[in-house]
Amino acid sequence: MSKWDLLLFGVYPYVALAICLIGSWARFDLSQYTWRAGSSQMLNQSGMRVASNLFHVGVLFVLAGHFVGLLTPASVYHHLISTENKQLLAMVSGGFFGLLCLIGLLMLVKRRLSDPRVRATSSPSDILILLVLLAQLVLGLLTIVASTAHMDGSVMVMLADWAQNTVLLRPMEAATSIAPVGLTYKLHVFLGLTLFVLFPFTRLVHMISAPIWYLGRRYQIVRQKI
Repeated sequence: MSKWDLLLFGVYPYVALAICLIGSWARFDLSQYTWRAGSSQMLNQSGMRVASNLFHVGVLFVLAGHFVGLLTPASVYHHLISTENKQLLAMVSGGFFGLLCLIGLLMLVKRRLSDPRVRATSSPSDILILLVLLAQLVLGLLTIVASTAHMDGSVMVMLADWAQNTVLLRPMEAATSIAPVGLTYKLHVFLGLTLFVLFPFTRLVHMISAPIWYLGRRYQIVRQKI
């Protein structure tokens, strides 16, 4: 394990999470009117529904797969599936939904950059986050290609050990676990952590919006002007 492994994969995850939590809290507390997805559908609906649905369906399944795949202990999933078959399942399902997500995201990026009205209403952070997501998605698909060189699931186990040690607040063990994996995997993990850093400052905050207080608020009284 090098000092860079410890810094980027042992310490950085906690820094990224702290920025995400504190930044999100501060934005919600100080600037609630900016807490929105900022939809541009009303400016141009052409292809928007298809692109948005492909992207969101793909990304939801990819995120769920990462969550279950990385955080489920081997002692649990070995009752159902072997490590080798788990990797194969992850490659097939991740590849399918990753491609769906990629198609939708490319359509959204093209629309954002090429439509004059949409581009005019886009902030720099809107464009930045789309490009970062695109880079992260491409890296994720490249890890599937890299995984064909080791179908025994050994690298997948290392990545799962890193994630589980990080959750258990074991930075040294986490950094040691991920140290042997290839550069493509490390770039994918690093950029994924960086998304947590960018989260509070972009439209991604709408992912955790759950306005349940609407259910208990009073009715708004609107009187007709006489």
